[in-house]
Formats: sequence, C-alpha cells, structure tokens
Amino acid sequence: MAREVIHIQLTQRQIDIIEFVQNQSPVTSDQIAEYLNVNRATLRSDLAVLVMLGYLDAKPKVGYFPGKAKNESNWSSRLEDMKVRDVQGVPFVISMNATVQDAVISLFLENVGSLIVTDQRGALAGMVSRKDLLKVTLGNQSAPTMPVSLVMTRQPKIVTVEPDDSVLTAAKKLMSNEIGMLPVVRVSVDEEGVEYLEPIGRVTKTTMTEILLSLATEPFAKDGNSV
Repeated sequence: MAREVIHIQLTQRQIDIIEFVQNQSPVTSDQIAEYLNVNRATLRSDLAVLVMLGYLDAKPKVGYFPGKAKNESNWSSRLEDMKVRDVQGVPFVISMNATVQDAVISLFLENVGSLIVTDQRGALAGMVSRKDLLKVTLGNQSAPTMPVSLVMTRQPKIVTVEPDDSVLTAAKKLMSNEIGMLPVVRVSVDEEGVEYLEPIGRVTKTTMTEILLSLATEPFAKDGNSV
C-alpha cells in the first residue's frame, strides 16, 4: 500500500523563524522571541515542530541553526508511523453540570491548560480553558456558581483526533488551529443506540515536545551521527 503523504503548511511566524535562524544562526529562543516580539513560551510549539520536520537543528547551550534537508523525510516518516494511541495522555474531564469554581480548582490541581467537558453519557460536549475561565471571572462576582456549560467552547467546534491517527496528523492539527490540546476520541453507542464521541485521551504541545526530545536522540544514535 502506498504511503499517504501529509503536507504541513507552515504559518507565517514559522517561516519568519526559519528566515531569522538562517540569517543569524546560531540564535537562542530568547533572541528569536525578541525578534518576533513575542514571549518564549509562545514559540515553544513552533520551534519543536520545526526541529521535528528538519527545518531547524538545535544544540544545548548553543542555540538553533538551519536544519539539514536530508533529515526532513526521516523525521516526517517517523512521525507518520507513530500513532496517537502510543503517545496520548490521560484525559482531564469535568461534567458540564460542574461550576466554574469546580473547573478552576481542577485546572490548578491537575496543572493543565484546559479541561474536556462531558455530558451525562460521558460524551464530548466541549472544552474549557484557563482563558475561558479568566474572561468570565474578571469582575463577575456570580461567576464561581455558573455552570461550565455556559462558558465552554461547544462541540462540534472542538478539534479532535482518533487513536489510529498518526502523530504527524495530530501535530498538523495543533499547528493549523493554534491550540494547546487535542482530545483523543472514539465512537461509542449509548443505550438508545445513538453514536457519540467518547474522550479517551489527550495530545498536547507538551506531548509533541517530549516526542521531539526522543526523536532528537534515538535516530542519530542509531546512525552513529551526532546532531
């Protein structure tokens, strides 16, 4: 069977990063952030993906420099072979009947950026993020008792992945939608025979960074080369 090739369209910021590194390398993430007038945390996922795809290389205590073209197909192939089910994390879920205060507590206890919201069946109903909660709580004394369902982003606006999707597909969705987390879902059937999406995991920008660190060492060690 022929391999399906997935093309990732770079964002303008990612193109600007590549051009800056090509002209100024080696450069640190702080220098890139200053050049683009953004904070370093904003660039974390962009830099991780650009290194994964071979556009950039990185050395500890040195910085970023242009990647080698010969590595691009190797990175893409390995990311396409990896499946979401092999890298997904545990989903952090809250009921749509929970209050905003419940959501705030859960976010900080779990130290995550967003929560998956489910209905009484356990079906994906929406997502709520720190940004959503911050917007509703500022200057609103009644916010803590409000149901999460009033402030969440509702399905079907939620971008999801399935366990058998490739990691490359997940990376593409995170990049193109500029989001921090993807719920991993499977199709289930309720007591009335109606299909629904059941959240069974999550893939985040942190997940992608961890994969980057793994791939950055393993492939080169096997080839006997150094980055």
